[in-house]
Amino acid sequence: MRRFIALVLACALVPLVAYAEQTALKRLDTGDDGRGWEAVGRLDLGGKGFCTGALIAPDLVLTAAHCVYDRANRPVAPEAITFSAGLRDGAFISQSGVAQVAAHPGYVPGYALSAEMIRHDTALLKLAAPIPSAVAAPFVLAVEGRAGQEVSVVSYGRGREAALSWQRACGVTAAGQGLLALDCDVTFGSSGAPVFTGEHGRARIVSVISSGNTSGGPPIAYGMALPDLVEDLKAQLRREAGPATATARRVKVGQGGGASGAKFAKP
Repeated sequence: MRRFIALVLACALVPLVAYAEQTALKRLDTGDDGRGWEAVGRLDLGGKGFCTGALIAPDLVLTAAHCVYDRANRPVAPEAITFSAGLRDGAFISQSGVAQVAAHPGYVPGYALSAEMIRHDTALLKLAAPIPSAVAAPFVLAVEGRAGQEVSVVSYGRGREAALSWQRACGVTAAGQGLLALDCDVTFGSSGAPVFTGEHGRARIVSVISSGNTSGGPPIAYGMALPDLVEDLKAQLRREAGPATATARRVKVGQGGGASGAKFAKP
């Protein structure tokens, strides 16, 4: 695992600076800008932070596992989490509370960041009230990413938490052992952000942002291969299903809350 991370860094550093100059973040300021990205939203975590998440079904939000634990490594209660689809300057497409959370058992909160933790840093949140596909169409998962693949990232982040930002083109610099290294621009709050490939028409999610470099220098981010993990999480939700513990909060456009702090894991 350490050899993989070292290889990732060696492969990633050389071409990043020139490439990043061509791939600035675009703030999605208007409804037209955000068209097609309505299913990406902000996860507010009980007023103690936020992450990015994306719908993969009307009632399922995909994000990073470390987002659903607090700083003491305790699970965040589902009823403390709110998903706001397409949040922009206090307005959103739709908003719902969370009824159930499944973090992948391979991710252990509190452990040092490692390839093993990044590889399993995924969670699924079951919404208390499904968001209709006509309002925010869920995304489909792509097959496992590969080195050299062009991708894009749509996320919230510190300093840009009020609206989505889109990096239209960044790349997979290394892939293997269930891990992806990316030269995408991420920061605190970008955890859980979907990494998209557009190779099959509409964007498909190929990975989720787990961690990255926030200390300056060339952008480096890490994600994981998804298909098997997501199937594991769906099965976990089915096993643990019980009476809903959260109440849906469907709030009208214009009634969104303010931004809060962010969560992000440094490599």
